[in-house]
Amino acid sequence: MLPGRVLHPRRPWEGRRIVLGVTGGIAAYKIVQLARDLTRLGAEVDTILTAGAQRFVQPLSFEGVTGRSAATELFSAEGAALHIKLGSEADVVCVAPATADLIARAAQGRADDLLTTTLLATRAPVLICPAMNDRMYSHPQTQANLRHVSEVLSYRVAGPGTGPLAVGEGSGPGRILEPHEIVEEI
Repeated sequence: MLPGRVLHPRRPWEGRRIVLGVTGGIAAYKIVQLARDLTRLGAEVDTILTAGAQRFVQPLSFEGVTGRSAATELFSAEGAALHIKLGSEADVVCVAPATADLIARAAQGRADDLLTTTLLATRAPVLICPAMNDRMYSHPQTQANLRHVSEVLSYRVAGPGTGPLAVGEGSGPGRILEPHEIVEEI
C-alpha cells in the first residue's frame, strides 16, 4: 500500500508518513502497539484520536511511542487547516479500529471531526481496519457501508478477524487485526 521508495535496511519505512486514525472501540488499546511498531520501522506517525477513542486511550500514550503530538480537535491552536496538512502529507491514512460509526460517516462523506475531514482531504491510500461486535459487523447497513468505502471511495478494507470478541457473545467476525497484521497490510 505504501508507495515505493529507497529503503534503509534497519528502518525500512524511513521518511514515510502515516496518519493513524483511532476511533472509539475497545480495540483502541491495541493501536498503541501499532503506532510503536510503525515508529520502530522508521515511519513518522501522526495520530488522530476521535472523542470516542479518548474514552479508551489517551493522547499521551501515542505521544510517548511516536514522539509526536496526537491530534484530537478539528479546531485547535495548531490551525484551522490541520486536516489539510495531515491529509496532504500522508503517504497512507490508516483507521484502526474503524467502528461502525466511523465507517458510516466516511461512506456518507461526513466532515464532522478531524479524522473525517482528513479522510476527505487526503489523496493518499486509505486503509480501514474494522472492529466491532459481530452483530454490528454483520448488519446489512454496515456491510453496505463497507462496500461503499471499498468500491466507491477505493479505500482498502483489512479485516476484521474472527475470534474471541471483547464485547458480546463468544467469538465471531469483528475482531481487530493484530498490530503486526495491520503493519503487513500497510
